[in-house]
Amino acid sequence: MPTLQQQIQQFYDASSGLWEQIWGEHMHHGYYGEAGTERKERRQAQIDLIEELLKWADIQQATQILDVGCGIGGSSLYLAEKYQATVTGITLSPVQANRAIARAQAAGLGDRATFQVADALEMPFADQSFDLVWSLESGEHMPDKQKFLQECYRVLKPGGKFIFVTWCHRPTAAPQAPLTSDERKLLERIYQVYCLPYVISLPEYEAIAQAQGFQSLRTADWSTAVAPFWDVVIDSAITPAAVLGLLGSGWTTIQAALSLGLMQQGYRRGLIRFGLLYGTR
Repeated sequence: MPTLQQQIQQFYDASSGLWEQIWGEHMHHGYYGEAGTERKERRQAQIDLIEELLKWADIQQATQILDVGCGIGGSSLYLAEKYQATVTGITLSPVQANRAIARAQAAGLGDRATFQVADALEMPFADQSFDLVWSLESGEHMPDKQKFLQECYRVLKPGGKFIFVTWCHRPTAAPQAPLTSDERKLLERIYQVYCLPYVISLPEYEAIAQAQGFQSLRTADWSTAVAPFWDVVIDSAITPAAVLGLLGSGWTTIQAALSLGLMQQGYRRGLIRFGLLYGTR
């Protein structure tokens, strides 16, 4: 049985090429306005998510940026260009890292954007190396959430900023009810398809971040703003190009495509949440 790390690597090795072909370089949700009602082209929605996050966190400038779970470099190259910054991206997938390197060179950013295969729970960087640590939809893959936030804190320079966006489940501390067995079942199915160990609630992340020493903590739930993304993904998965691509990209990718409705269901039921956390060192 492959380890979780190997499963994640294999999942992204197999699916990233198809995702790029159908969706482009950004491997994350799109932003459809606060109420989730704005209609827009899907890639624009993904760029809007990046811009809205930077606005929310009030990032005016950054010189040394770390992108944790960088995919094929979509956010990394966007941030490198926007802030004229040096960006380092890490991923578990060699396929993604190599594609990100090629994309950086093609964009003329090869000297400022570097990518490597590395484990976010044991980052190969010195303490206090970055003034912005950016993690967009990779936290859900982390088998040890505490160690992950500890590492992000460790590599952050004093005064540096941390933007963390991740899939969560709804809050469960009183007065909220604990997860029902039905909700747990849906989560288990999502974990299996997307190679996730488990997810936690946003208040739990905030408590972990506080314990690690992060300052000026803020959180937000943007589930409503991003939920339409899954309807758009489902529509795009049934085009002839996507179906052909799926057939060639292996069973894990096909299974993920067939299971897109699980995420849609999770959002509709208020079980899956899109959580944001901001902190400084």
